[in-house]
Amino acid sequence: MRVVDEFKNYLTTEKRSSANTVSSYLRDVNQWMEYLTARSLEATDITRNDVQDYIQWLTGVGKSAATVTRAVASLKCFFSWMIDCGYRTDNPALGVKAAKVERKLPQILSSKEVELLLEQPKCVDMKGYRDHAMLEVLYATGIRVSELIGLDVDNVFLAAGFIRCESREKTRIIPIYPTAQKALTDYLRDVRPKLALDGEKALFVNMNGTRMSRQGFWKLIKYYGEKAGIQAEITPHTLRHSFAAHLLENGADIRAIQEMLGHADISSTQVYAKLVNRRLKDVYTRAHPRA
Repeated sequence: MRVVDEFKNYLTTEKRSSANTVSSYLRDVNQWMEYLTARSLEATDITRNDVQDYIQWLTGVGKSAATVTRAVASLKCFFSWMIDCGYRTDNPALGVKAAKVERKLPQILSSKEVELLLEQPKCVDMKGYRDHAMLEVLYATGIRVSELIGLDVDNVFLAAGFIRCESREKTRIIPIYPTAQKALTDYLRDVRPKLALDGEKALFVNMNGTRMSRQGFWKLIKYYGEKAGIQAEITPHTLRHSFAAHLLENGADIRAIQEMLGHADISSTQVYAKLVNRRLKDVYTRAHPRA
């Protein structure tokens, strides 16, 4: 499996992929290598037909269309790297297509449900202040959870009322509303100095004083969702989706939302327009006396 270790090094040091991307690619490539080993095949010798057989096998064992599509993308990247390294002269995954993935509209919370969720952390102890600030910032900005936990203290500009969100692609300046400003101010003034270890740059830290993890935030938002009695399934991405949909419902320009969300392609943002239009149609159907 030396070749997989080399691929991992390429992803982390040369391509500088995120930890989630590296984990996803390696999971797919390791599964592919196990598939080849079970059939006495070598990655340097396989053909497009072998890749197509693998895709059919994934489908046959019950993998979703989204999972299969991701596996194809991972293999294309892997074989492209093998060509660069001289292990192969062609990319057998090119031209291989997975089943078309039906793009589902994102699940969002209503404005009332968001209010219920944001009210759950009680500012009576350090954890409550921190959790309240995290949820307020997430809904105020619509940033990804990975971006939220990746924020450093010097990314916050409270006097100006915005945060600076830095990613591999670009830096985004995103405004935050007054309630989120206050929650952050209280946390930074009264709580973080007592929680964070010396030298820790992370804005949001766990109870051990180090940067909050994705898993830690997942547990946090799930806990508060259940505490609020919200029936809809809440994931770390739910507030991001709700942020975008609620802005659109209230007349925000879709290009401005695209900029705040950090979408490279406007089509990613237009999904929320479809969602809002569907919700309006549902409201019309339920409420209009002649509908």
